[in-house]
Amino acid sequence: MHVPDGFINAPVSVAAGVAAAAAVAVSLRGARRELDERTAPLAGLVAAFIFAVQMLNFPVAAGTSGHLLGGALAAILVGPYTGVLCVSVVLLMQGILFADGGLTALGVNVTVMGVVTVVTAHLVFRGLLRVLPPTRRSVTVAGFVAALLSVPAAAAAFTAVYAVGGTTDVPLGKVLTAMVGVHVLIGIGEALITAATVGAVIAVRPDLVHGARGLTAPLKLRVDGVLVDAPAAATTATAPAAGAGAGSTKKVWVTGLVTALVLAGFVSFYASADPDGLEKVAADNGIDEKAEEHAAAGSPLADYGVKDVDDARLSGGLAGVIGVGVTVVAGTGIFWAVRRRRTEDLTPAATSTPVA
Repeated sequence: MHVPDGFINAPVSVAAGVAAAAAVAVSLRGARRELDERTAPLAGLVAAFIFAVQMLNFPVAAGTSGHLLGGALAAILVGPYTGVLCVSVVLLMQGILFADGGLTALGVNVTVMGVVTVVTAHLVFRGLLRVLPPTRRSVTVAGFVAALLSVPAAAAAFTAVYAVGGTTDVPLGKVLTAMVGVHVLIGIGEALITAATVGAVIAVRPDLVHGARGLTAPLKLRVDGVLVDAPAAATTATAPAAGAGAGSTKKVWVTGLVTALVLAGFVSFYASADPDGLEKVAADNGIDEKAEEHAAAGSPLADYGVKDVDDARLSGGLAGVIGVGVTVVAGTGIFWAVRRRRTEDLTPAATSTPVA
């Protein structure tokens, strides 16, 4: 659903850019509460994983393909604020290095593919967890539904933006029906990928899944025949047992990075070559008449290939590996900086002496 340059006029693109910048600013502050020394590097890995899986277009209908958007996956694994940042990092890398998604439309893409998907998924996910049993399976089920609904929500959001700033005269009802219809199918793929990934992580390290926090029932003590909440000290003393598997994240990080590299560097060669949902709808309805050449069309990595490398398999594989590497480095650097800012904010409060 990467919107190219020329689909949306300049005033609306600027307005979307302002909205996206505001959302990123809010997310930078909110992410301080979500990130710690264990989850900060994992957030960079989530961004790299989303980048890799977005290269794996899967067929959804005759002549149409789709790929992961990643907002739901990021929100569940690392939290909604960090999730917006993860998707934004991916979109920035794709736009600058790979000429995927217009640069003038970057604000539109961050708003539609990042903010809308994350917010929709987070609200649906949290709503379902309120009514489902507090189990790991419930997290996976809620993640499936949240991811499924987040994709058509993004398609509807694009249609709304196009209604205000579209550069071609196309019946909006037709665009909405086509966009939502095909993206419901893409949403099924999104849901399957999200549920499988969340299920795999939660089976190994539930303590690292943001959406699974709070599943463990509070420790109870029997006092005079009545069950009461255990004191904080007792709860802390038994915390390792509740967080089984807690410890170093190195193994998870290495496994995730290797998986992302394999997906982007090898499996991506077998992805569907059909146009994705937005490209298909745009071509069928004449929306692409005003599409402009990407400002980074001359990039040595444009269109997910390495310039001057003639072998298509090698060219695409190298581009994918480079993309994963750049994304994980950029993402990890940003999230470590956010985490350090959180530490700096907490230190004065921890060391201050109350005034009598």
